[in-house]
Amino acid sequence: LEDYFNEVDESGFRTYAVDAFRPVYIAGYIMDKFAFDDIIFNVGVRVDRFDANQKVLKDEYIVRDFYTVGNNPDFDEHPSNIGDDYVVYVDDPLSPTQVRGYRTGDDWFTADGTPVVDPEQLQIGVSSYPYLTTPENELSAAAFEDYEPQVNVMPRVAFSFPISDEAVFFAHYDILTQRPERGIRLQLQNYEFIQTQANVINNPALRPTKTIDYELGFQQVLSRSSSLKISAFYRDMRDMIQVRQLPGAFPEDYVTYRNIDFGTVKGLTLIYDLRRTGNTRINANYTLQFASGTGSNSTSGLNLASSGQPNLQNITPLAFDQRHAINVTLDYRYGEGKDYNGPVWFGKQFFANTGLNLIGNLGSGTPYSNTKRATNVLDGRTSGGLAGTLNGARLPSLFTLNAQLDKNITLKFGKNDEGEKAKTANLNIYLLVNNVLNTENVVRVYPFTGSAEDDGFLVTPEGQQSIAQAPSPQAFQDLYFLRLIDPYNYGRGRTIQLGVKLDF
Repeated sequence: LEDYFNEVDESGFRTYAVDAFRPVYIAGYIMDKFAFDDIIFNVGVRVDRFDANQKVLKDEYIVRDFYTVGNNPDFDEHPSNIGDDYVVYVDDPLSPTQVRGYRTGDDWFTADGTPVVDPEQLQIGVSSYPYLTTPENELSAAAFEDYEPQVNVMPRVAFSFPISDEAVFFAHYDILTQRPERGIRLQLQNYEFIQTQANVINNPALRPTKTIDYELGFQQVLSRSSSLKISAFYRDMRDMIQVRQLPGAFPEDYVTYRNIDFGTVKGLTLIYDLRRTGNTRINANYTLQFASGTGSNSTSGLNLASSGQPNLQNITPLAFDQRHAINVTLDYRYGEGKDYNGPVWFGKQFFANTGLNLIGNLGSGTPYSNTKRATNVLDGRTSGGLAGTLNGARLPSLFTLNAQLDKNITLKFGKNDEGEKAKTANLNIYLLVNNVLNTENVVRVYPFTGSAEDDGFLVTPEGQQSIAQAPSPQAFQDLYFLRLIDPYNYGRGRTIQLGVKLDF
């Protein structure tokens, strides 16, 4: 870190040396499976240690080194509710004469210790400043400290026991963590030139996200070859990553990533399984799901954060909140030799080791947000003001049918000591058809109209004005409608693949 701020070349210019991102990740687990009476337990624990192995700001609100209540050299008397680790805000960042306020984390206080919700009341950067330690008011290595390694203990407990000869009860509880996938790498140039940054600034202090999972259910045997499984699940997502504005940051407000989002996914799953009976095997499942939270992904709150609005968190349907989902897999397959029961032509088992696999998927639509007005798709604007609630509208339902016809051929080659062919390989010839019915599945719409083909702009007064001002109004409308035809608004159409796989 010192090299970035201090290293210069032979001409005396800074080299801005930046070290590589080299996080350290250590994990270990232990599991044991045992039975007690009729109860089968599967118990384990996993321990993860994640160290980003880089420097982080001592305080993300202050991109400089600063004094706290406990170590500042000029002010000894403070309100009784103000701790020694609170940041001191003064009338001058370098030569202060009076205290103007305090802060700990996201909580702000006036000079007399009264809590305030909006840091604008303290006029940070105008009449109140953090008490800085460096006279030159420049960013230096002193503003940073080491990343605090995160140690996560993740227990897992699963058990099952028979209710009767044909029914089993089961349950499980586990905790999962995931390292940050984006926005964690330290980028010093963004801090040094923060007053010219318009994009989201990485947060090198991000922690792993956490998911706590619960499931409870039972499985019932229906016949010698079929069963029905019913389970209820609940998933609690914590410390999810989301963008957030830091109002009152010094020397400039900025938007960064933080572990502030949370959400829940709960629902019910029914699974019917028919083991191969004759030539047929069937697996069908239905899922009822409710997914809600404060953010669908790490940037879903970007518009709110960039608009200067308060950091509000509302629980809304998540983008993947699909209420109903049905999946059916049917496999019809012939065996070979004595297990073959298909047609025989000219003494040949023509369909030996041949099968047809059908997979059908039906799902209700996922959420999206309506807008109050249509926007011109040509000028790049995507926001027309929220109409109703966030993710308050739904896309149409989706249906896809895929099919695969394949045949396995056993190849024999080479000879053993007895002169017989000793080696075998499997040749699989397949014909795969995705979206057999060429169903037109809408996966994205224009938020004002809810249509995948029309954004509604041309019928608005602004749209009519754009048409009237065009050199050729008809050509403008034709080309505009062509622009609205976006293939990414639809799922993939029918595709056909013919292929060969060789396993040896």
